Amino acid sequence: MTRTGRRPGNPGTREAILTAARDAFSRQGYAGASVRRIAAAAGVDPALVHHYFGTKDELFTAALELPFTPAKVLPQVIAGDPDGIGERLLRTFLGIWDGPGGQQGLAALRTMLARDAEVGLFREFLISQVLRRAVEEYGLPDAAVRVPLAASQLIGVVLVRYVLRLEPLAGASVDWIVATVGPTIQRYLTGELPAPGPAD
Repeated sequence: MTRTGRRPGNPGTREAILTAARDAFSRQGYAGASVRRIAAAAGVDPALVHHYFGTKDELFTAALELPFTPAKVLPQVIAGDPDGIGERLLRTFLGIWDGPGGQQGLAALRTMLARDAEVGLFREFLISQVLRRAVEEYGLPDAAVRVPLAASQLIGVVLVRYVLRLEPLAGASVDWIVATVGPTIQRYLTGELPAPGPAD
């Protein structure tokens, strides 16, 4: 991923930092991972991490190899009242994959899902950096239940539309998908839900 205004640096050093970052974010989550510990695992000074990647958020994005940052996604989701969060969330999410960097994002997603060690990266991005932040922004109750349910719909739509390419989702307009699936995500996030029962 090209980052204007920042020298590429030594490829070996950059990769060592990214490897350490992927491991840290997967194991400890975004909040638990620190730039200092990532730098120590990579055998470099923390200042070098900031020099190559900028902020912790930018390092997380580089580790994911996604063409967008959580900081750019979240404002679009919370830019209104909670009654429309399901529609905004789905429309924003589809806009990412339909956008100019969508193919790069899908390639990164396929790679992460194929490697057990990196599944946690995508989970951390979607759950902690987007959904949980949005739920906390609105003060919605029962986040531990609502967030995974909403994630199941978002991930399902992305996999069916862009990876499996099953109709009618593969060829449908964003408006149709939002109108069809958005209300379900809205109910998961703001509607009444039964208490989750124990697994069989």
